[in-house]
Amino acid sequence: MLNVETLSEGSVTQQVNGRLVVETEGQGFTEITEAVSRWVFGTGVLNGLLTVFCRHTSASLTVQENADPDVRQDLLAAFDRLAPRDADYVHSTEGADDMPAHIRTMLSGVSLSIPVVEGQMVLGTWQGIYLVEHRDGPQTRDLIFHLIGA
Repeated sequence: MLNVETLSEGSVTQQVNGRLVVETEGQGFTEITEAVSRWVFGTGVLNGLLTVFCRHTSASLTVQENADPDVRQDLLAAFDRLAPRDADYVHSTEGADDMPAHIRTMLSGVSLSIPVVEGQMVLGTWQGIYLVEHRDGPQTRDLIFHLIGA
């Protein structure tokens, strides 16, 4: 049996857009949970749906465990096995890390949808939002937010 609970009901719907620029240090995970949370709270939208979109083909977004950093290390190692830098790729004009970065982005995705209830993102206890940089060198990444709700 399923027990479905209504958490809240909205009234007047509004939409808010935002932007976050993230400077990465190269391949790895950059947690952006706090920055996104502050933005959501500052919009005044209490209940709705947040979309976070990464405007790049060699970086991605994920919701992942934020308690044990070993998880992120293991995920990077898994990406190395799934899309190694030393494979024989046709596309190589932007460096050995570029094509694997495209594959890793395709596997992990560039957008997230996160419910917002009472002005806060509804994430699990150990969940955080991460920008995943798939290139070796530092990059500037542009993220777009869209929050719809009441």
